[in-house]
Amino acid sequence: MTRLQKLAAFLVMLGPDNAAAILRQFPPREVEAISREMARFTLITREQQQALLRELAPVILSAATAMPAGLELTRATLEKALGSFKASDILGRIAPSRPIPAAMQDITDMDPRNIANLIRDEHTQTIAFVISHLPPEKAAQVLNLLRPEQRDQVIERLATLAPTPVEVTEKVAEVINAKLGVKQTRALTQTGGITTAADILNAMDKNVSRSLLTSLEERNPDLCQAIRKKMFTFEDLRRLDNQAIQRILREIEMRDLVLALKKASEPLTQLLLSNISRRAAETVREEMAFLGHVKLRDIEAAQFRIIDVVRKLEAEGEIDLDAALAPEDAVV
Repeated sequence: MTRLQKLAAFLVMLGPDNAAAILRQFPPREVEAISREMARFTLITREQQQALLRELAPVILSAATAMPAGLELTRATLEKALGSFKASDILGRIAPSRPIPAAMQDITDMDPRNIANLIRDEHTQTIAFVISHLPPEKAAQVLNLLRPEQRDQVIERLATLAPTPVEVTEKVAEVINAKLGVKQTRALTQTGGITTAADILNAMDKNVSRSLLTSLEERNPDLCQAIRKKMFTFEDLRRLDNQAIQRILREIEMRDLVLALKKASEPLTQLLLSNISRRAAETVREEMAFLGHVKLRDIEAAQFRIIDVVRKLEAEGEIDLDAALAPEDAVV
């Protein structure tokens, strides 16, 4: 085989999703040439596959660089596979505990009420910084003890916290610890961000959480939407019971369902389609097949419209997410 044919054969072996990711790196003319060779293959024997892999392995290894890994990559993978709720639960069990900076140790060990009293008169950015170092449950308790207008601002600042220079973090530690009589300070690592804000809001009373999100949406709709996406994903529908699913399906557009299911897991697809008539389910499957290539942003937009329906029904009291959520081990 020529080099072009070998590349085409290798992409065929990788499968559509992985091949598509690689093809996007080539200019249009080369994509056309590679695609032409891919289309010419009718069968790639096991012997040809093994020979091709033996030839390509040294090239791949020599071109490879260090691969990013760690907690955030694991979180992103789990969220894509299982949804935010189950991802957070699994990470809570398997992830190593985040080391608490020495300068924050005395604060994180305090009772939530004492923490709230300690920081309630500080600048909003300082409050968000301190809360970002607390476990979600304790952070939620502290937020509940702050004034409502403070909570709104703190959540927004918390979600937008950026990496902080060492000098700034040391100054924050010095100011806070001065109230406790702690003299020694060390540089702090910045936490916070969208995921932290979502985790804390999930841990709060749902009425308070909803109120905070409504207020944030008025000031910063893009940030609010980003937090909402982390709080409840389309795949999290797998954890709802059939009664809740049926109520949701009555409110959504068929076109949205077809689009949303293009990138959904098969268990979620089966769950949703099992809650409509057999004829309707067949129609959805047929339309999914006829859709062909769909832009990822269009699929995500359809999924988010369905999530908005879920939130609307919850706000109206039509469904109760807390009651409808199945136990974690019931998710398949």
